[in-house]
Amino acid sequence: MHSSGLNNQRVRHLNRQTLLKLVWQHKRLSKSQFAQLTGLSIPAVSKILEELVTDGKLSHSAENLSNRGINSGSYQIPPEGDAILCMNVTPTSIESQLCNAQLSALGNFERIQVNAMTPQALLAAIEGIWQQQRKVWPKQRINLALGIHGQVDPVTGVSQTMPQAPWREPLEIKYLLEEKLGITVRLDNDCVMLALAEKWQNPSNRQDFCVINVDYGIGSSFVINGQIYRGSLYGSGQIGHTIVNPDGMACNCGRYGCLETVASLSALKKQARIWLKSQPDSQLRDPDSVTATQLISAWHEGDEQVRRWVENAANAIGLSLYNFLNILNINQIWFYGRSCGFGETWLATINRQIGFNPFDHGDALKVNATQIGFGQLTRPQQVMGIGYLYVEEALSAEQ
Repeated sequence: MHSSGLNNQRVRHLNRQTLLKLVWQHKRLSKSQFAQLTGLSIPAVSKILEELVTDGKLSHSAENLSNRGINSGSYQIPPEGDAILCMNVTPTSIESQLCNAQLSALGNFERIQVNAMTPQALLAAIEGIWQQQRKVWPKQRINLALGIHGQVDPVTGVSQTMPQAPWREPLEIKYLLEEKLGITVRLDNDCVMLALAEKWQNPSNRQDFCVINVDYGIGSSFVINGQIYRGSLYGSGQIGHTIVNPDGMACNCGRYGCLETVASLSALKKQARIWLKSQPDSQLRDPDSVTATQLISAWHEGDEQVRRWVENAANAIGLSLYNFLNILNINQIWFYGRSCGFGETWLATINRQIGFNPFDHGDALKVNATQIGFGQLTRPQQVMGIGYLYVEEALSAEQ
């Protein structure tokens, strides 16, 4: 009897968690929709919903979501909870989107340029954006969710390394901001931000998928069995630091020939600068000010040299991905970052290298075949992804 009781309790917790997950994904659902999505009976769903409303986890609205007869109303996350200010933070720019307690956008998405030469300057820029929102919503508690460029310890809230920053020491972002502002702060790596955005806002995702951000550097984040995989040192998914050429250029991480030194935008710009200095008649007059936009334009205009560099970069990404695919058997990959501007030809080159995934044959359903594409979420949706750190924490408390 005792073990049976425990099993029933476990099942109840899992069902509660499942219903809450569905509300976070769909924002508002009726009893019959819960029943359809879970396979549970209406009476079973009713009982759990009643419990969640009593516990303050859900609120009930009289608004009917069905056109058919009986109106049992709909259920949602209580809208009166704390707001969350989501940010994507680098030393050169901060993007921000305020969200309500249901993680729906409030107000406009904003992007500001910053020139943070010190950790204090970066913290002051974050605080400045938060203070502006406080003026607009003076009665609202506003917590922070930060997607931070580089390696982050999400438990202690420490930014360990920030590649574009002029400083090298770790920065205790969570502790310092919580002490100063008297709010809750959650943070993680900017690729985890993208993975959370995909997990919670793209209903077509599988249980296992990967996001890859090809921009200034190359970052990635893996979702395995529906969970972000971080690794014990929070350095998982560092695909940018897989070695593609042991005799290659020095990387910021201290090793040589990492994928980032070949295939990131900063690597392509460096290649362009070196080559242009020996080409006085080049269209790009000033080698030292080559931008990512110029490189992408040159690629689309058919510049032979740029096409060669970018194809080499895409081949290197494809080869690294092939190895990851074989090890992890993840077969859904979404690309983000400015390099996506190179377009379908760039993606096709990556795809060719991956070629034939050895796990895609036999009796496997076509629906599980490797799927590689550009992420479709808008930039505000991407930045709002980091807010789901709060959701995942609340759901883990249900276990």
